[in-house]
Order: sequence, then C-alpha cells, then structure tokens
Amino acid sequence: MTTVVKIGGSLELAEAGPLLAELAAFDGRLVILHGAHLQLDWLATLLGHPPRMVTSVRGEVTRYTDRETMDHFLMAYCGLVNKRLVEGLRREGADAVGLSAMDGGIATGRRKPDLRIVEGDRQRLLHDNHAGTIEAVDASLLHLLLDAGRLPVLTPPAISDQGEAINVDGDRLAAEVAIALGAQRLLILMNVPGLLRDPADEASLIPRLGPNEIEAHLPLARGRARVKLLAARRALEGGVPAVLLGDGRGERPLARALGGSGTWIAAREQLPLAT
Repeated sequence: MTTVVKIGGSLELAEAGPLLAELAAFDGRLVILHGAHLQLDWLATLLGHPPRMVTSVRGEVTRYTDRETMDHFLMAYCGLVNKRLVEGLRREGADAVGLSAMDGGIATGRRKPDLRIVEGDRQRLLHDNHAGTIEAVDASLLHLLLDAGRLPVLTPPAISDQGEAINVDGDRLAAEVAIALGAQRLLILMNVPGLLRDPADEASLIPRLGPNEIEAHLPLARGRARVKLLAARRALEGGVPAVLLGDGRGERPLARALGGSGTWIAAREQLPLAT
C-alpha cells in the first residue's frame, strides 16, 4: 500500500517533530510532499523583496512569482525546509532523500508568464510570472527510490516544457503524485483539524464527505482550504480511493489521522480508513 502525505506550508518546522517521528517509523511505501510558504515569506521579507499576493480574475489569491521571488522560492522550498525535513527524518532513522519536482522531470508543466489580476475595480496584466500548471507526472524516479527502501521527500517547483522552474500548487502536486503512484490514500496535513463549516470555530469540523458532496462544500472553503478541497477532488477523480484533510499539529498526528480524525473524503465503501 502506498501513502502520500502532504505537510502543509502553514506548519512550523519547530512543531513538526512528532509528525516526523511517526513518518520515519511508518510501515509501508510512503512519499512525503511539503510546502514552505511561511519560510518563503520570512526569507523574502528578510532579503528586501516581501511577498506580493494578488487576486486573479477567477477570484483566487495567489503569489506573484517574478524571477527574484523564484530565487527565494528555491532557497526556502528546496533548501531550508526540504533539507531540515530530511535532517529530522534521518535523525529518526528513515533513509530520507530530498527532491524537488524538477529532479528527474518528476512534474512537468506549462509556465504562465502573464498573470491577469484584479486591483480594486480594475484589471491589470503582470509579466515575468514564473508560475504554472502541472501537465504530467513521471513517477519512475519515485518508484526507484521506494523499491530501494528510501523515503522520498518532495517539494515544488516543477519544471516547464522550456526547462524553467515554475511555482506550482503543492496540494495539486500531491494529488498528481498520488494518482501517478496509484496510492491508496492521500493525507493533507495542515494547522487546522480539517474542513470546517466555520473557519473561526475548530469545533465545526466536517468529519466525512462523499465524493459527490465536494461541490456543495466548495463555497464553505475559503483561501487555502478551497485549494485543498479541489486537490482532494482531483485525487479522487484520478483514482485515489481516499483523501484526508487533517491536523498535523500536536502529538501522534499521523496515528490520529489514520484512526479517523479530520475530514475523510471517500466513497462509503472505503471506510473505515484506519490501518
């Protein structure tokens, strides 16, 4: 059984210790993906080029990734966070290997150099954007590592068809990797208990969703929660039987997730989901 775990960029490295210990001891084929947006924001601000968040014409808030931002992106994602996670996992006994989705052409896509945004009641076109969309995943390198007993730790960016690093959404990358690997489950761990009816109330957790209920719940999901729900839908459409939106904080977060906490999105016949 293959499991893909996405560690959200909203989780602080300092609080990831219990999760890393569980991941290192995991019994089964496992691929880890991670974000790093908190560290990227910190680093970019420190280097005098603070993040610029913009609203697309579709109403989505996204990061404008110019060339300088991409340099900082590589430092934060492929450098600081990836290697700190590998460090922590190896300390716990796992044979972790840090990779970006560019390596070996794991994820390829199309760069969108022009980004149309909305500012107030006007639209603007931003150029020199180094973000894009995933068009294909080649899981052969990941299979080689898994077959050799290694633990892949994967992060954006992907590589464009023109050989350029492109900022792609980490949750969507996790979904595409899970599909390509034929994973039995995708766990998206973050800094909230799961999908909430009221984002201000952690007690308003939605514990279960069927695949046909996702569309009705999209209006409840705001910001990154909407992106994660869309990634879950993509994974299910691609053949992944079950997706969790769960909490990566605290003690034994993986055990709690596999025990049924968080928001599990699956056909009823896929439940219970614990192992």
